[in-house]
Amino acid sequence: MEAGLTLYSYWRSSAAYRVRIGLNLKGLAYAVTPVHLVRDGGQQHAADYAALNPQELVPTLRHGERVLTQSLAILEYLEEVFPEPALLPADAGGRARVRALAQQVACDIHPLNNLRVMQFFDREWNVPQPERDEWTLHWMRKGFTALEAMVAGSFDTGRYCHGAEPGLADCCLVPQLYNARRFHLDLAPYPTLQRIEAACLALPAFDAARPENQIDAV
Repeated sequence: MEAGLTLYSYWRSSAAYRVRIGLNLKGLAYAVTPVHLVRDGGQQHAADYAALNPQELVPTLRHGERVLTQSLAILEYLEEVFPEPALLPADAGGRARVRALAQQVACDIHPLNNLRVMQFFDREWNVPQPERDEWTLHWMRKGFTALEAMVAGSFDTGRYCHGAEPGLADCCLVPQLYNARRFHLDLAPYPTLQRIEAACLALPAFDAARPENQIDAV
């Protein structure tokens, strides 16, 4: 176990959820400092937190005096500093594939249904809730359809997104499926993704990272 790790997290943030999974998979001890994204107008906008993370987003990981932001960058940092057990395959082709799967979630699906996007639609453009929901569902369907094809059609897919051990792509997939259920997306068209999710959630590292198991869950 490694001392000196503090994760600034919100229980329902899928980006923070990714990092919790990665920390757990590596067996790293870490403290959690909750940052409530809605209460008090959004605690991420408070001056002390904005000084820590100028993007005013979660997660933020503090490792000693080092402050890290952006979930994929944090996970890559953990991979380099604490290489075992690995979140990325040993071969270059495998690493590229896993990064592509992870980025499909973190860069293409998630940003279009993030809280600040929904709040902008509501507060600045007065977009009705049903239209905001349909925006979210449209981009989730597009993203998950591509992701299902990528994993279902590859011999590299195993019990998990890549092979027989969970890794970076699984850290991203499971939280996004959690989000999809929140928005009542029909997941029937994505059987491979659901199979992988079930295998992941059977592991203690994933179970402990679930939103409902966090100290700030409400």
